[in-house]
Amino acid sequence: MLLPGSSCYAKGNEKAYPEMKSLFQNELQKQHVYSAFFAVYSPSHSIDWKFVGGEFQNGQAVSADNPFYAASIGKTFTATAIALLTEQGKLHFDDRIDRYLPDSIINNLHVLEGQDHSSNLTIAQLLQHTSGLPDYFEGKTHDGSPNMMELIFADPSKRWEPISLIRFSKEKMQPLFAPGTSYNYTDTEYVLLGLVIEQTSGLPLPEFFRKHFFEPLEMNHTSMYLRSQPLAPTSKMAEFYVGDFDASQMTSLTADWAGGGLVSTAADLIKFQSALFSGEIVSAATLKTMQRWTPETKGMDYGFGLRKIAFDQLSPGMPHLEIIGHSGSTGSFMFYCPQLDAYLAGTLNQVEEAKNSIVFLMKILLQLEKEMAVCREK
Repeated sequence: MLLPGSSCYAKGNEKAYPEMKSLFQNELQKQHVYSAFFAVYSPSHSIDWKFVGGEFQNGQAVSADNPFYAASIGKTFTATAIALLTEQGKLHFDDRIDRYLPDSIINNLHVLEGQDHSSNLTIAQLLQHTSGLPDYFEGKTHDGSPNMMELIFADPSKRWEPISLIRFSKEKMQPLFAPGTSYNYTDTEYVLLGLVIEQTSGLPLPEFFRKHFFEPLEMNHTSMYLRSQPLAPTSKMAEFYVGDFDASQMTSLTADWAGGGLVSTAADLIKFQSALFSGEIVSAATLKTMQRWTPETKGMDYGFGLRKIAFDQLSPGMPHLEIIGHSGSTGSFMFYCPQLDAYLAGTLNQVEEAKNSIVFLMKILLQLEKEMAVCREK
């Protein structure tokens, strides 16, 4: 059934589609972008468009059926799993994590200037990056030895398990501040959250995702990298790059677990994001709690596994549009724009384009807003 004014939107869509396709093609023309995926969905404006381009190293063209490495978008899944467990009464956001994790993990987890804060860390602090824990991935080691990012590339064949990641953080790094006093983005917190999910649910994290997200939402082509299989036969994962280096085949990517070890398609990510914001996964009240914002950087705030970006704060003269969701280091993104009722997901598959992927989304939304504004004036 067509919505009131949808005939105008349909005509506007005829203009917006080629403009968006052109913007997408511009990204593909960049020197180090070898493949890219983009989908935009707006139920109220009759939009469901998918764009894909590029090829594998062997010359095979990528298609919308090829999943991609979603990186830190996985944090939204982990945070939503925690939110779901709160609705099931198995935990609370403000609980201390020592209620759910053994002493072997908690002991010496957060010792700063001789004061042990380990037993005071809460689930909410981990979700919002306010625990003060160091980032095992990109943080500095106290002895100058390689951090996890460097180790991943030094030994691509190594498989990492969650406990070893926490051990690495405790042995090699120092906390940055007392819990709840500041903000620092860190994957260490999300490894701990993954362990909390496993402890309280009795399920391995990949199985929890499968049971509560992938199966009910029919996310048939989503899995955890080297830890689970998708629900249906799925094409091979698209390559992603760091400059000219293809990093997609490294077993050591298993160091990215509950903080981002997700493989998915743009269509599947939109299924998840639209279900989250329409109340299919958690209640509106719980989703509101997940949007308890703390400042991250200029124009950006962080909630519970959700990032909010206000474009008019990022750049003067930009419209008052916000997107809520998450981005990843591979140039991946999964966002919802409330003002335009538009969901956007995809990736540029290039670490060096991670920041530019947000600029790309801004251009897309500007074009979409332009066409919608014309209809509102009629």
